[in-house]
Amino acid sequence: MEAVQIVGAGPSGSAAAIAALAEGATVQISEKRRTLGHKVCGEFVPAEAAAVLEQLGVWEQFVQRCPARISRCALYSGGRCKQWSLEERGYGLSRRELDRLLLDKAVALGARLKTGDTFHLEQAHRAQPVILAAGRNRSARRGRRLVGFKAHFHGPLNDAVELYFSRLGYVGVSPVENGLTNVCGVAPEDVLKKFNFQIDDYLTAADAALAARIRPLSRSMPWLYICPLVFSSAPGVRGESIYPAGDALAFVDPFTGSGILNALVTGRLAGIAAARLDSPDEHMRACRSRLAEPFRAALVLRTAVNLHLTPLAALIPGRWLYRLTRPRVLA
Repeated sequence: MEAVQIVGAGPSGSAAAIAALAEGATVQISEKRRTLGHKVCGEFVPAEAAAVLEQLGVWEQFVQRCPARISRCALYSGGRCKQWSLEERGYGLSRRELDRLLLDKAVALGARLKTGDTFHLEQAHRAQPVILAAGRNRSARRGRRLVGFKAHFHGPLNDAVELYFSRLGYVGVSPVENGLTNVCGVAPEDVLKKFNFQIDDYLTAADAALAARIRPLSRSMPWLYICPLVFSSAPGVRGESIYPAGDALAFVDPFTGSGILNALVTGRLAGIAAARLDSPDEHMRACRSRLAEPFRAALVLRTAVNLHLTPLAALIPGRWLYRLTRPRVLA
């Protein structure tokens, strides 16, 4: 069997490595970063992810990192607030900690890791299975460029994922480990340019409820940025023996809170498919069956944001919004 080459050591890449190793494959991981640090991410881990983390053999390690417990969702739009309790409590864990625990597991199981390495597809041996798990799909760039941003804050904690929608973009606020609060959002580049990319000023102007929520908090790190964000339901690169996973497969709006779950689910699928040398088309069908519904739901919500129809979201039952944006988890 050819060694499985994995490009990217984030949640999807490490999940793929763990799954491929469990199938008896040898695994090489290439990661362009030299160290695993903070990344722009909502850092919400829904309850459904527990089953995948169990399958990957890292659930106990996840719990040992004392993630914040999240019991509620609150959606602010058009001056209104909709709140609901989660049927099962979720978790807040920073990407730095999540990435480390998954990658440590993969390496402990025998994956070979090469950091500071930018892998190109032409480097792969003929018919070698390659799992693309490195970042966003950049295949479509029409429309306004969107910027993602994130920082951690000290200050009053909440047990909710709070989502703030406005005509200037949307921002999520939620707790993570060590008593920190993660603030992560998406806004059009031209809007942020009006604030000279000073995110603190943008947050104050974007929404009154958001400004009130941020006011007692103290930022503990510089703002991180990522641009452009491209929302797409199809991978940017396809071909024989190529298995996309995570954001390389489909990037769904961050406000759905399903990004990490998507990465874990599709990474595991990619690892199994690549190790078994299944058809990449079969892998795509398996992923599509789990991601199609949440992607459609996110598209409708994002369209409402773009058309300034966010007050309509207040009319939709909160649990529907949550369920519609969850991928189907493997049995």
